Amino acid sequence: MNEFERKQNRIQQLLSEHNLDALLLLRTSSVAWATCGARTHINLASTTGAGSLLVTRSNRFLITSNLEAARLEQEEGLAAQGWEFCVKPWYEPQDQNAHLTRGLRLGADNAFAGATDLSREIAWMRVQLTPEEGKRFRDLGYRCAQAIEATAWSLQPGQSEIEIAARQSYECERRGVQAVVNIVATDWRIASYRHALPTEKKLERYAMLVLCGRRHGLVCSTTRFVHFGRLSTELRRKAEATAKIAVAFFVATRPNTSLGEIFKIGIRAYAAEGHFDEWHNHHQGGPTGYEAREIFATADSPEIVTVGQAYTWNPSIGDMRSVDTFIVGETENEIITDNPSWHSITIETKGGIFHRSAILEVL
Repeated sequence: MNEFERKQNRIQQLLSEHNLDALLLLRTSSVAWATCGARTHINLASTTGAGSLLVTRSNRFLITSNLEAARLEQEEGLAAQGWEFCVKPWYEPQDQNAHLTRGLRLGADNAFAGATDLSREIAWMRVQLTPEEGKRFRDLGYRCAQAIEATAWSLQPGQSEIEIAARQSYECERRGVQAVVNIVATDWRIASYRHALPTEKKLERYAMLVLCGRRHGLVCSTTRFVHFGRLSTELRRKAEATAKIAVAFFVATRPNTSLGEIFKIGIRAYAAEGHFDEWHNHHQGGPTGYEAREIFATADSPEIVTVGQAYTWNPSIGDMRSVDTFIVGETENEIITDNPSWHSITIETKGGIFHRSAILEVL
């Protein structure tokens, strides 16, 4: 059974579990998942794209306009996958759902009138990576690491955050990756705003690069820091403390462990480093797949880790954070945004010796 067939089986199982007749997939992330990576996003600011999918007990429909149908058929290969195209002119109301779903018990991956909201269940399905997706994810992780680190090495004091973000976008696009999250903050702005979108402010000494890159629908996240001149003792301590917390999350993310348990372990790690309430200032991440974070973990999250899933935790302390994406393996986890050429912090724990990306000091 290939990847596409396995996913169709999962959809049918979901319909049976919820006693439904059909599932409507509206989000670009869900469409990419169900089609093994098809690109339906046109406007990156929208969660929905150029086509939606309707899967019933016996049929598979692609709902789109004449503006998009040819590309989806020819370049994205959706006709070859067996999707039945439901196409209307772009200038007419796109209401095909009405007659296709009339009388059906419907579920959807988003808020949709008359449908059962299965957004969390479908997000969790997107987390269950197939072996083929694992290979694509590893390739994406490598590309993202290369892009963000090429950007980091190109930095010079005096560059604006917007200029740096443009360079990061360029480094992604030339590697076939879309920078769906492209955050650059420098100096005092790093600690002031956890999501500091780039501005005209010019780099003086310290820069943070944040990247969530997308390819084949999958999204991989990583963060890097660059400092011109020697690090202060305070910043060095924060970097080490954040790395220790990241390792705690990393080590805890093993099969048969709930997201809630992992979250609590991470919070205890904050306390062990003397930063008891710092976790209040930013979400701590969770599983990833076709969204930057499919689920934001909390102490009450019941979902259970399984082999093959991908995770991105983002512990942070003030103007420091430690973020990379990894895949849960049979015997150990694999960081897919790691680059041996990047300087690292070595953390020794009872579970072994681990390496986390360090701040690049430019002296």
